[in-house]
Amino acid sequence: MKISVLCFDLSSNAFGRAWLLAQALSKFYDVEIVGASRRGDIWSPMEQIKIPVKKFTWERYPAFFSIKKNILDAIDGDVIVASKLMPTSFGIGLKKKYLSGMPLIVDIDDWELGFFLHSGLFGSIGRSLNFSNPNGLPYVWRMEHLVGFADAISVSNRFLQKKFGGTLLPHCRDTSVLDPVKFDSNRMKRELGFPGEKTLMFLGTPRPHKGIDDLLDAFKENKDHDDLRLVIIGVENQREFLNKVDPSTRDRVTVLSKTPFDKLPEYLSAADIVVIPQRLTSDSIGQIPARLFDAMAMGKPIVATRISDIPEVLGGCGYLVDPNEPSQLSSAIQYILNHPDEALLKGFSARERCRQMYDMHNLESGLCKLVEQVTKK
Repeated sequence: MKISVLCFDLSSNAFGRAWLLAQALSKFYDVEIVGASRRGDIWSPMEQIKIPVKKFTWERYPAFFSIKKNILDAIDGDVIVASKLMPTSFGIGLKKKYLSGMPLIVDIDDWELGFFLHSGLFGSIGRSLNFSNPNGLPYVWRMEHLVGFADAISVSNRFLQKKFGGTLLPHCRDTSVLDPVKFDSNRMKRELGFPGEKTLMFLGTPRPHKGIDDLLDAFKENKDHDDLRLVIIGVENQREFLNKVDPSTRDRVTVLSKTPFDKLPEYLSAADIVVIPQRLTSDSIGQIPARLFDAMAMGKPIVATRISDIPEVLGGCGYLVDPNEPSQLSSAIQYILNHPDEALLKGFSARERCRQMYDMHNLESGLCKLVEQVTKK
């Protein structure tokens, strides 16, 4: 049996969840990833993956009509898994299901309409009139109202489950790959240019709703530990980002570009503390940062905000603060630095929790059950 995983934009971090689904399914089925690329390339951390990818150029309507037909023709699996409730993944999957009768599973790991709400009333009105964008607001709104036409639904967190129903399938990680005993933290620190320093790490695209500004403010407040270095991984324009950093702390901030997925454990091994500082916004309320699971698998002390399912996922194996509160973030970081033995035990507990509840085997099992369910209908 062959599975076609649809990704709405191969050039963005949306590829991350699509790849995770494809990777979990590839152990049992032939798998392909199909999708359009808004920028024309593949999201850099995914350039070396082994799963076959069929990439199509992204254009605005009316040019996208012909591209959509090409994508539909390229889907040749027996089952479709659409990653995200987006027109260029789920919408195309629905069309293929209608044309061929192919079973369709939709996997939802973000509340897509939430990304439009932060633009305010006039911004939302403007976006609602944007009919040329294949993933514009009018079409995304329509996808939410068509979700019931999928043969099965999976979601990554309880907010989305309450909204759309479906099977809860959180982000998972291969804990045999993300294993701290396989990596030398001190060696990695030397390679990155900060040997002997304590390291505070943020992984992921540093967007406002991910709390990057709160983290920079918290780091500036942390004046008792001048050997603490902030490492931010996932920045596209490093020079532009560093210009936003306070001059008083700039020499203790290291900014790195996106890293290939297979290199992530090495970089993460250099972290003494991992920070997940999500803000409480319409962008973040429906998501769980995938990097939380990377940090847990690597047994790192974690400071995170009380957003979405983060407290449940950590289950007491990390340090929680209120969102949008840099002072609380700073205090938690200082506490960890002043209580290293306790923090180390928290990290060990986080890895064990990840091994038991969020290992790749759990996602594999859940997805295979959904495939069996839709193929028996």
